[in-house]
Amino acid sequence: MSTPGKIVVVGGGLAGITAAIALREVGADVTLVEARPRLGGATTSFSRGGLVVDNGQHVFLRCCVAYRGLLARLGMTGSVALQDRFDVTVLGPGGRARLRRTALPGPLHMGQALVGYRFLSRAQRLRVGRAALAMAALNPAREDLDRQRLGDWLAAHGQDEQTRRLLWDLFTVSALNVAGDDANLALAATVVKTALLGARDAADIGVPGIPLGDLHGRAAGEHLARIGAQVRLGAKAAAVEVLPGAPGGPGASGARFRVRLAGRPGGDDPPESAGPVLDADGVVLAVPPAVAAKLAPAGLGRGPAAGDMPGPAQWRELGTSPIVNVHVIYDRRVTRLPFVAAVDSPVQWVFDRTGPSGLRSGQYLAVSLSAADAYVDVPASALRKQFLPAMADLLPAAREARVTDFFVTRERRATLRQVPGCERLRPGGATALPGLVLAGAWTDTGWPDTMEGAVRSGLNAVRVLRQELAAPGRAGLVAGPAGSPGAVNGSGPADRPVPAGGSAGTGATA
Repeated sequence: MSTPGKIVVVGGGLAGITAAIALREVGADVTLVEARPRLGGATTSFSRGGLVVDNGQHVFLRCCVAYRGLLARLGMTGSVALQDRFDVTVLGPGGRARLRRTALPGPLHMGQALVGYRFLSRAQRLRVGRAALAMAALNPAREDLDRQRLGDWLAAHGQDEQTRRLLWDLFTVSALNVAGDDANLALAATVVKTALLGARDAADIGVPGIPLGDLHGRAAGEHLARIGAQVRLGAKAAAVEVLPGAPGGPGASGARFRVRLAGRPGGDDPPESAGPVLDADGVVLAVPPAVAAKLAPAGLGRGPAAGDMPGPAQWRELGTSPIVNVHVIYDRRVTRLPFVAAVDSPVQWVFDRTGPSGLRSGQYLAVSLSAADAYVDVPASALRKQFLPAMADLLPAAREARVTDFFVTRERRATLRQVPGCERLRPGGATALPGLVLAGAWTDTGWPDTMEGAVRSGLNAVRVLRQELAAPGRAGLVAGPAGSPGAVNGSGPADRPVPAGGSAGTGATA
């Protein structure tokens, strides 16, 4: 076939949006279906008392070339603020420190920041340097690293409890959304090597300047409409079926699919299994792992074609980790910093959301709590009693300010639970059924479950799908390697980020 044909993308988060754009750009007839009444997936906004509130704080790093490329495709590059230089103020009840990179090449660029980090002793800082160099030598692709806890590895390399809590946790907890010691070593090494030990500007932090619902969902809807993709909101997929007699049986190289949509709840439609249908040459499942396992055709994970690739049974084994966001609105400004990190405090990261929310007076701060198992079921009243004093300990001006509003948002299944053993359960873009591919930050992208991982997964899915549906001899239809900026359309300079070119971000970093 001269184009990838008719494709249904199930799921309208960042992964599905990326896949739909990339497929449409190479001529596919694309229909994206999303169960919710909006696009954007886990990155969304809602209204409260005249304010626009993000469900959670999502940020990105300069090294997130795929996510930044998606923003460029959506025309949203000017709607985010990206630091000129990595610069983080760290607050503790007893004072503050500043982590700021220099213009030296990596990994030397972080040396001065480490030397001046006052929360650790000189001996501890020296040991951090040695451990960082040891981590730089790790290959995250080694299978044995998937079986190891980060805390065990750090302890074996001279990192005591205090050092792990006051430095390493600043970055690994928010990036991996799991308690620092429990994190998967392979994924932790990916984060540290890529962001902190790689290119000198890799860790520069970017934050949204407008609500997430506008940055992702609204912008994506408008762009997809402009390029001719069909978007069906409020359309819940109930099943993906292989059409009887379609290619895809034993010895075949392709398949035709039927995506069955659920009937309207409470309406006159038949049950879910008898809802409207969409026929397609290929399907992208850009949904969470449990949903993908439910939608997949029966028997997908069995038989010789499955080989060693993780199937629906393994997808269901993947755990999830929660994120909680504590939102505090003060009657006056209590800090002039756009964001801060905290140590020796229940507070992890704090972001100023005054401007994006539309608040006209006072200051709106969002406290992002990753690995929030201890908080996800705590009533808002109890969190108020804990976090308002903690904020006052960190920000002296908050002691005199009046709190005009306090509320909590909870994402119970915010990310994949990135603990030892999770990597062997993460599938790639391909499944045992040619033409049916997977996308989502939970799939194996080489990145943690972040916005960057989500966008990269959309690339991976499109690359695999185009390979599987390409006619023999038509190599031009096959996308480039995963992570290459030219992989959307087979061309483009390697330093130009595009949506399928390369981040859930989640928690405080992505």
